[in-house]
Amino acid sequence: MIRYDLECRKKHRFEGWFASSSAYEAEVAKGRVACPVCNSRKISKAPMAPSVATRASGADAMPDPAQMRQMLVKLRRHVERTGEHVGERFAEEARAIHHGEADDRPIYGDATPGDVEALREEGIQTARIPWVPLGDA
Repeated sequence: MIRYDLECRKKHRFEGWFASSSAYEAEVAKGRVACPVCNSRKISKAPMAPSVATRASGADAMPDPAQMRQMLVKLRRHVERTGEHVGERFAEEARAIHHGEADDRPIYGDATPGDVEALREEGIQTARIPWVPLGDA
């Protein structure tokens, strides 16, 4: 896997993971990479610092569970702040946006595995993220 810092035309920065650099190129060319903030599909690689392996960052290093939870809480809050919750209408709304029948905007909601597979077969990009409870975070 390869990680790239990406940037949309509105200068929103985000991270993307790809099987290879050619996989990145293919996904961007097909319009399958979208900004999580504004849903723009005009994406380019952003400048990033090189990754230097250290003993602690080796393949056997495990992420700290508290830090992982903190990152997932931050991600959830970002999604809730910037996206529209469409609940069980997620697949229907995603199709409407994809076909230009609804405003292009970031959405989140619930979808069955079958709905997600059908959306992907139609060329509609989705992402599943762990939805951690906020609790006392």
